[in-house]
Amino acid sequence: MTLSELLIYLDEHMDTAFLDGDPDMTLEKARSGEHQDPIAGEILKALMDGAGADRPDTPLERADAVRAFGPLRLKYMADDAPVEGFRAVEKTIVTIDAAYNEEALQSRG
Repeated sequence: MTLSELLIYLDEHMDTAFLDGDPDMTLEKARSGEHQDPIAGEILKALMDGAGADRPDTPLERADAVRAFGPLRLKYMADDAPVEGFRAVEKTIVTIDAAYNEEALQSRG
């Protein structure tokens, strides 16, 4: 799955708007801190930084995508962190798993 495909899946399956324009524009806005949803932007930035995926056509493995959230997850587990951020990160991880599960099932025919 490419980063673009994952972004589209997240946008379609979560309450949060992950896409802020096309995938390329979305990544640029996340990187610059201008994403329409600051938490989604931070999640996307963590994904790009942690998985080394900063272009929409970058292939992205499930393990790399989920592992990328480690530092952000710890940040939102702090006592003074907003609970909305923690919930968004957790839901994103579950949704990423669902995306890869669907992709695997489709490949089996």
